[in-house]
Amino acid sequence: MLKDLGVKPYVFPMPVLLIATYGEDGTVDVMNMAWGGICAENMVALNISEDHKTTENIRKRGAFTLSVADIPHIAEADFFGIATGNKMGDKFERSGLTAVKSKHVDAPVVTEFPLTLECKVVQMGEEKSGYRVLGEIVNVLADEKVLDDRGKINPKKLNAFVFDQMGSGYYAIGEKVGQAWQSGAPLMKKIR
Repeated sequence: MLKDLGVKPYVFPMPVLLIATYGEDGTVDVMNMAWGGICAENMVALNISEDHKTTENIRKRGAFTLSVADIPHIAEADFFGIATGNKMGDKFERSGLTAVKSKHVDAPVVTEFPLTLECKVVQMGEEKSGYRVLGEIVNVLADEKVLDDRGKINPKKLNAFVFDQMGSGYYAIGEKVGQAWQSGAPLMKKIR
């Protein structure tokens, strides 16, 4: 039997995304966020509060990087969601991680994260759903250790984790259980 839970933003899994920006003084700032993702083949959408330091940095620099953290860096990724750049000026330094300047946009790349999308701002502002940033993906960087023999990202090697907002937990991504565009193909046949 289905039970009515009311209006809740329950979608599982939610990606754990790390937004990296430069502050006005060149300080690296990283924010953990779950309310975002791919919205077109070359676009990402971030729904973030306008009062975040990250939002101010994106507005001033017109760029950001968006990374997927791996399980070995779960503590740092979680820390980036606990600490605020508005109150902690040495937030990135405390993480012990390193960053280099992106070659494509005015934003840092956290070198320990295995997958990073380099993005330039296309649009930002208040929407019915809250403050939204749309970014165009201008390049993707991947650590060679997460690539398969064809140069494609191997999800198991990526070792990413997802966020469960129903229980505030992080979960490892499990085993492959099907093949897109093939698992449901038998249902395409006409039933007699």
